[in-house]
Amino acid sequence: MRLVNPRLGFRALLFLLLASTFVTFIFLLRCNGSNKNQGDQDTGRPGLGLGVGAAISRHPDTRDLEGVLHQPEAAFNQPRDLQQGIKYQEIECLINDDYSIQGRREGEEVFIPFSFIEKYFEIYGRLAEYDGYDRFELQHSNARIYQQNPYKSDSTFMSFTHYNVEARDRVKYISGVEGVPISTQWGPQGYFYPIQIAQFGLSHYSKNLTDKEPRVFVFEDAEDGDTSRWNPPDRTSQIKIVHDEERDSNVIEFQTSELLVESQGFTLPIKSRGDFVLTFDAKFFTNFTISVTVEADDGREKPMTIHYTSDEDGIMHKGSHLTFGLGPMRTWRTITRDLVTDFRKAVGKTNTKSVRKTKASLRKVVKLLIHGHGRIDNVTMWTHSHMSQFFDAANWLIKTQDGQGGWPINVERKLDEDIVSLPPGWYSAMAQGQAISTLVRAYKKTHDFKYLSAALKATKIFRIPSGEGGVLAKLFDKFPWYEEYPTTPSSFVLNGFIYSLIGLYDLHTIAGPEEGREALQLYNDGIKSLKTLLPLFDTGSGTTYDLRHLSLHKAPNLARWDYHATHISQLQLLSSIDPDPVFKSFLDRWIGYTKGKRAKHN
Repeated sequence: MRLVNPRLGFRALLFLLLASTFVTFIFLLRCNGSNKNQGDQDTGRPGLGLGVGAAISRHPDTRDLEGVLHQPEAAFNQPRDLQQGIKYQEIECLINDDYSIQGRREGEEVFIPFSFIEKYFEIYGRLAEYDGYDRFELQHSNARIYQQNPYKSDSTFMSFTHYNVEARDRVKYISGVEGVPISTQWGPQGYFYPIQIAQFGLSHYSKNLTDKEPRVFVFEDAEDGDTSRWNPPDRTSQIKIVHDEERDSNVIEFQTSELLVESQGFTLPIKSRGDFVLTFDAKFFTNFTISVTVEADDGREKPMTIHYTSDEDGIMHKGSHLTFGLGPMRTWRTITRDLVTDFRKAVGKTNTKSVRKTKASLRKVVKLLIHGHGRIDNVTMWTHSHMSQFFDAANWLIKTQDGQGGWPINVERKLDEDIVSLPPGWYSAMAQGQAISTLVRAYKKTHDFKYLSAALKATKIFRIPSGEGGVLAKLFDKFPWYEEYPTTPSSFVLNGFIYSLIGLYDLHTIAGPEEGREALQLYNDGIKSLKTLLPLFDTGSGTTYDLRHLSLHKAPNLARWDYHATHISQLQLLSSIDPDPVFKSFLDRWIGYTKGKRAKHN
């Protein structure tokens, strides 16, 4: 029997054989894929923590892991199209002989869910997508370390360019009267916290050096003699341009009818997009209201109105109306308001220590309204106005410095259950140091001696023992230490001490040899202590926040990664002004800890 017609030839026979082989291969491949889809429902990405099995038992100290240990086992079963063909077996993972979780096994490799690992080892990771492909990114720490230029007393302050003090949830709002933060750091009542205020000033000073020049739009300066851009509320209200002798310039004077309510007055169209810092100069003869109508980007159909009134300092939110008190303003004042910050603080207002965070922002400034009797000038919208905010902080420090040369903190502070509480009125070396750094920069900018004089007075507190109301402590009865919290027993906080040294350095470099002698001596005494005692803060894998493990004989108070990053930033600064290799040595090692490096063991 002939199977192939000889006329087909050898080439035809070869073609038929290849086609038959290809069809058979495709058939077997499809059958194999079908079986895998039916029999391999455990596929998933190894070790990504997409879910864990239920715990068999729970260690009493695993409360932070409770959410992980009790996730349903089904959460593991999230197959990925690209992972078909990888087969795992479930396996019980016994943790420290105390409790168990469900893991996955592939041959000799075992995968433990990352949702467990990240809490157990306090590490950080996330899924990220690049060009359509997923990858997992793991970090040993969340410390943000920024490269710094060599430090000068008028340069940016450490990494404060990246600080946004007013956005912190422990900043209740920006005072309408003083233009500086009202803090809820240690209590919900709201108070002026010198450390936070100095940081507010230093961050804006630093941003002014690094940010682009702001866009500036002047909507009214009264120099063109034209008031027609102001829309009157009625026929009896009056507006005119007058020459103000105190300012020696033309200004707008207005007076609204007594029959009008506070929401009625002269309106000035603004229509500003992207520029949300409002500044103006004003004085008033009666109670007043300045209202700014804005549109938010959070889907609200109705515009919001931010009112600035003659009421005392405060914040209020009711419906679409947000109100801040500026005080009476019977004399000329320059007002700077970040409308986005005011909007977020009022909308997020709570009765707790924290402001509720919102990502909502503003889309547009529509108009400005003035009500009452007063004078106004230089109505301006800015992208930013950093130096105005910096000088608000510097001038608050001038205004509130007491006879001791300090800035008392008028709230109780309980640092540890085994440490005596600090009653209201305590001083902080960190507050003194950062205030000095702020005042030195204000003096450099203006050459106004009042700023330098206040900075020089601030050194007095450094000589007063902490037990007598000052900030000076001594470790081992030998090494002077300027206390951020002058507690009993002493706490020896590292970052606060270094901030005080930076302030003293700033002062002695800007003051003359005679005037700066005390600051230089205090700095030299402190820097010697720091070089000697730095090893006490090194854990071999991170740093401690303070030395309460020495003063209280208890477990070390480990520094969070953000505080560890602050320690690194401070050593970067010190190594740029002091060639002693001790700073560079610790700096390199502490940076290594953020990448998972550890000190060698025996």
